[in-house]
Amino acid sequence: MPKSRRDVVAIVRWILLLACWPLWLTVAYASPFYAPPPPQEDAPVFSGDAELGFTRLSGNTDSQTLIGKTLLTWLTGNFTYSLRGEVRNVTKDDETSAEQYLVAGRERYELDGPHYLFGFARWEKDRFAGYDQQLSAIGGYGRQILENDTHVFSLEAGPGYRHDRLREHGDYRLAVAYTALDYHWFFSDYADIQQEMSFEYTDQNTTSRSLTALTARLNSKLSLRLSHEIKHNSQPPDDTSERTDNTTSASLLYRW
Repeated sequence: MPKSRRDVVAIVRWILLLACWPLWLTVAYASPFYAPPPPQEDAPVFSGDAELGFTRLSGNTDSQTLIGKTLLTWLTGNFTYSLRGEVRNVTKDDETSAEQYLVAGRERYELDGPHYLFGFARWEKDRFAGYDQQLSAIGGYGRQILENDTHVFSLEAGPGYRHDRLREHGDYRLAVAYTALDYHWFFSDYADIQQEMSFEYTDQNTTSRSLTALTARLNSKLSLRLSHEIKHNSQPPDDTSERTDNTTSASLLYRW
């Protein structure tokens, strides 16, 4: 067996061992890095990912978890458009402990050379983060620092606007300075590691997001993924107990 194939088999076995994690999902790719990557020459005009995950425990522990995600991407000339949505709901002993919704639209315009312009709008609602809802609009400039068969590295930054609606303290309209990075390491023909980070700075707080993912491809449509996502708010509302949310999952990824 070729070395690269043996490496992938070892990775797949490792991920399958972690599949007993309570959140075994059929997962779509949902990224804190909002710019879609540059399209390949043979990329389809329309593509997408889909997720629907459900876990239920009964007996000594009575809980259920529902996660749904989708990402749609389409190409028009130099433009790449994407639309994504997320729903998360966790209940334990008939009490809700997590409830999150997100809808985001994004466009990327390719310039000459390794440059692009971007703009996106995002709506979020997180019942246990202290916000009734958040609406953001951000645009700016991005650059492909690396793009070859092994490494892909992008940086982007720009200004924006965010409207925070707090349940107990009214509305805040904030100017935003946004930066992000996206790195892919394709260490074999069948597997890659991805690291994405984004930061949104305002005079009220700084919101940082990180996604680290190991993906092993099974075929052209199915992959296994082990990922860890972090969202940190430097100054959350007073009625929020934690500044950082962590999500770890072993998942099955489907793309078309």
